Amino acid sequence: MGSTDSISWSNIDKKTRGSIMLGLALGMLLATLDGTIVATSLPSIVSDLGGNELYSWVFTGFMLCETVMIPIAGKLSDLYGRKPLFLLGIIIFLAGSVLSGLCDSMMQLIIFRAIQGIGGGMLIPVATAAVADLYSPAERGKMQGMLGSLFAVAMCLGPFLGGYITDNISWHWIFFINVPLGIIAIIFTMRKFPKQMPVDNIHVDYTGIALLSGFLLVFLLFFTWAGVDFAWISAESFVMVAASLALLALFIWNEFKAKDPVLKPSLFKNKMFVYCSIVMIIFGMGMMGIMAYLPSFMQIVVGISATNSGLIILPMVIGIMITSMAGGFTVKRTGYRPWLMAGPIVAAVGMILLSTLSRGSSESLALFYLFVTGLGLGCVMSVVMIAAQNSAKKNEMGMTTSSVNLFRSIGSTVAVGIFTTIINSRIAQELLVLPEEVYKEVPHTIGVLDYIKDFPMYALDIIDAYGSSVTFAFMIGAIIVLLVFAVAIFMKGKPPTEIEITDSGNEETNEVPEALQPEMLR
Repeated sequence: MGSTDSISWSNIDKKTRGSIMLGLALGMLLATLDGTIVATSLPSIVSDLGGNELYSWVFTGFMLCETVMIPIAGKLSDLYGRKPLFLLGIIIFLAGSVLSGLCDSMMQLIIFRAIQGIGGGMLIPVATAAVADLYSPAERGKMQGMLGSLFAVAMCLGPFLGGYITDNISWHWIFFINVPLGIIAIIFTMRKFPKQMPVDNIHVDYTGIALLSGFLLVFLLFFTWAGVDFAWISAESFVMVAASLALLALFIWNEFKAKDPVLKPSLFKNKMFVYCSIVMIIFGMGMMGIMAYLPSFMQIVVGISATNSGLIILPMVIGIMITSMAGGFTVKRTGYRPWLMAGPIVAAVGMILLSTLSRGSSESLALFYLFVTGLGLGCVMSVVMIAAQNSAKKNEMGMTTSSVNLFRSIGSTVAVGIFTTIINSRIAQELLVLPEEVYKEVPHTIGVLDYIKDFPMYALDIIDAYGSSVTFAFMIGAIIVLLVFAVAIFMKGKPPTEIEITDSGNEETNEVPEALQPEMLR
């Protein structure tokens, strides 16, 4: 490996780090925002392009490619540096954005959204890993808190922005708007980001990358299709589960043999990494489990009137921002455990309160319950990433960060499939209040909402059945989130203070990782 003098955190001035983080934050904002921005634009898109049967793949294609790319990009950024991976991710993302805005068929849109997902999957792990490169352990909390808040805002407000742009300009501009923001991110990155020194003897685990990609693709498609396109217990399910297990086994076998594996088995000897990964899976399931159906529930059942679904979850965004930033700023004094134990309790209380809502419930009360839920979720977002990074080796920072992000994405994707099945199963029971002849006519799934206009005299019964099913899912979500508390009991420690870093002289925490040591800082 090429040699070069390392530099301490103090050699990178505050203004330079701030400029770099602005570029990284813009990149992460773009990637996260585009995961949800099409939600409220799809009716207009389908009206123009047709292909209603491909509706869900506009989301699925993006999320699948993003999730598969996250661990790959994290590992490659450890080998080649954050800057080239970030720039490549931005270029791929912008290319997918422009093509998506210019497309004239639904199939083209799905393909171009997948290209966006590949670029987005490169931006998210690089941005979060770069925090650990640019800031000492004592300072990371503040920056991860800010990035956590940004992630929540982008994820929740995407539908609002998508609807606003579609209503006032054109759906094409939900993609074109990425171009100027992406160019600004590139300018800050190219001008300020530390350049990587040449590294010799790089070994890329191509076999591991292929096997991991195959496993994630089959595994996530199973949870996307099962319970919707085919039954959970069916020949299709058996084939997909068997294929997933086979690919996973081959991947694990390869990682033990590979010279420089894409996901080192030694990572799982790090207890803090294991705890953080488990927390992220649970967190992803709990957060996405309620967010997937929250907007429609609030509008259809509670009757909140909003220009689109994005405004409805604004109180939750505010709650997440408050505790995510508070956790990031104070974790070096409090340690990780208080936040990770309090967070799931508060979030679970919020979800239980949401489960008490029904037709005719107070709108202000519903918004307050969302705020409480957000406060709980925000306690977890930034703190768990800080804990993972502070336990990582400096030359494995990208791999560690991307792996934790991967587990969150897996949890989110799995949650949508599981919660859809839970709600559909519950609706079948709740609809038994309908007359037998009507019960036979309507689907015993979420699709029953499409039949309200056909059976107007039973509209309230159908809405109540849907509402009760979703609130039951909120209760399940509360139970899932509480599992974080059980894991947090075992998570000890806190980020070192500046004094502890200085006294220890520990190069593992005090210096820029070799892959990011600068040739020069412009």
